[in-house]
Amino acid sequence: MEDPVDENIDPGNNIKEVTVKGVFMINIFGRAVPAVMLEDDEGMMMPIHIGQSEALSINSVLKNETMPRPMTHDLVVSMLERLGAKVDRVLIDDKVDNIYYARITLKREGTSMDFDARPSDCIAIALRNNASILISEDVFKGDAISKENFMGSKAITGFT
Repeated sequence: MEDPVDENIDPGNNIKEVTVKGVFMINIFGRAVPAVMLEDDEGMMMPIHIGQSEALSINSVLKNETMPRPMTHDLVVSMLERLGAKVDRVLIDDKVDNIYYARITLKREGTSMDFDARPSDCIAIALRNNASILISEDVFKGDAISKENFMGSKAITGFT
């Protein structure tokens, strides 16, 4: 992998690459909500709470399932391909008032373009393009949990 630090990333902000462990139902205040679980190379995990449709989209790509009709993220990927743009990476770089902020970087004809987007949308699109998922170390450390603390969460197997 190329060095993830470039002119579009604040040099004072250390960045790490993470993988998507899966989509899980997590109990928040007595209510089960979907979360995408990110994992670093040290085995620490970080949940990002997401909506039902984003959970379905991410889960379907992780399970290599094809829906009968294209989902929104499939449509975006198809449009980018036709326009000759490539998803380079996504970066989750901030958290303000318990809301994560991310951007997706596209490349087209040698030009990089960053777009502000929700982390769940960035992750769903990145997974469909095998693009790197990067996160600010400060953001990750602030919400990371060990695997032991993660036990008991249930993987999503489908939606009703």
